[in-house]
Amino acid sequence: MEQILLDFDLRVMAPEWVIVSAAALLSIIDLLLKESTSRKWIGWLGLVAVAVAGFCVAVSFGHKPYQILADTYRIDSFSLMFKEILLAGTAGVFLFSLMQGEEEWKTREGEYYYLLLTALLGGMVMVSSADLITLFVGLELLSLSSYILVGIRKERVQPNEAAWKYVVLGGVSSAFILYGMSFVYGMTGSTNLFEINQRFAEGLSGQGSLYIYLSLFLMMVGFGFKIAVAPFHTWAPDVYQGASTPIAAFLAIVSKTAALAFIIRILLIAYSPLMGDQSWMEVVSRLFMIVAALSMILGNTIALKQTNAKRLMAYSSVAQAGYLIVPFATVGLVPFDLFPSLLFYLVAYLFMTLGAFVVIECVSKERGNEEISAFAGLHRRSPWLAAAMTLFLISLAGLPLTAGFFGKFYLITSAFVSSQKWLAAVMILTTIVSYYYYFGIVRQMYFRPPCSEAKVAVPWVAVVVILLGVGGTIGLGLFPEPLLTAISKWDWTSGLSLATNGMQK
Repeated sequence: MEQILLDFDLRVMAPEWVIVSAAALLSIIDLLLKESTSRKWIGWLGLVAVAVAGFCVAVSFGHKPYQILADTYRIDSFSLMFKEILLAGTAGVFLFSLMQGEEEWKTREGEYYYLLLTALLGGMVMVSSADLITLFVGLELLSLSSYILVGIRKERVQPNEAAWKYVVLGGVSSAFILYGMSFVYGMTGSTNLFEINQRFAEGLSGQGSLYIYLSLFLMMVGFGFKIAVAPFHTWAPDVYQGASTPIAAFLAIVSKTAALAFIIRILLIAYSPLMGDQSWMEVVSRLFMIVAALSMILGNTIALKQTNAKRLMAYSSVAQAGYLIVPFATVGLVPFDLFPSLLFYLVAYLFMTLGAFVVIECVSKERGNEEISAFAGLHRRSPWLAAAMTLFLISLAGLPLTAGFFGKFYLITSAFVSSQKWLAAVMILTTIVSYYYYFGIVRQMYFRPPCSEAKVAVPWVAVVVILLGVGGTIGLGLFPEPLLTAISKWDWTSGLSLATNGMQK
């Protein structure tokens, strides 16, 4: 064990060391402080740790892939790009959380902040995993931290109910994933993704092929829960509504991104030998297409009836997950270079979703409820806040000159390129349906009399998050090429390549 730890450059894991050290240090500090002492500064220290980790990730680009810990952990451009999204999303959630008053967390504010760090660490482990065991460790670290964060306001009924549902369904999803992994290990005798790839390439015949597909199906059912795609989305509305708004944003952005990253890695490494098989085209691709279409249809249609803003965003998240699944549905039918469209949409989704949740929190706190009717007359009370929310909503709806438009455009293009025009048609039609409920909030803001004349109080940290969201949404909408060019320059496919020539260990 000592030899394994000393056999690699510890600096390649600098982002993870920063986060785990900060989480451990802040937990100790929280225990030593008096109960009456404010924990707000613990949140600021956590935010600094996230920023330092983001810097460490940024300076790591351009290096060759590096595998450590007996080839179970892989640092490459693919994992680094997803880590930047996770860190950026968590930084936004930290800023978002710092606008909350101490009454929101009671005596658990310090615990809240370092649990955010442990959840982030779990996501970072997931996106760098090259082994099924490492994956499950990261997945459970993310999941267990998220369960506690959802129910951290334990004196309230709704968070307790949401946390209970999340724990039960999360446990079920983990069981499916483990069951699928057990089939993989039984067939290959290995948990390493690259070794699994080689074993699968040798066993694609007869009954062996059937069990390979069964293992993939079981794991995808489990990950379907994690990213909240239909028909595995039933937990999302209750959990989003019961959790605090920053945690709902964390689940929508960080947790979803981590799960999507590993699905890409496990499909394009462990199961890549299946992609040339006719059964892949006839079964797996079609199943992904059906899940994507079902998520878009159910998410957008059920959202039409929602009156609670956070439940509406939950169903919107289900629909957005359907759009994000489209590249998985077309894998094997189109070149790998279509996956940058997924990454672009994740970045756009980060800005517009985080910004929308912050505005929802500001308005709901001022009105004392989370109903859509709380937005009535917002343009008269806080015109700039109404304008920002309008921008986020039209971006989520995919209207031109916003980041969401180009994100959906690239995803729809991938469906056309793969000759799945019916899937592209579903994307377009469900996007049109989404206009109704997104513009329902806009209608409240601009065409309904205000509930009161009081101006909505917006803390300065919330202003910072909203401005960052506005800047990212407009910037990527007007100038999408710089990000796409940067993604193309990065050798992100090195994280999905079986070639080990020149790989450092």
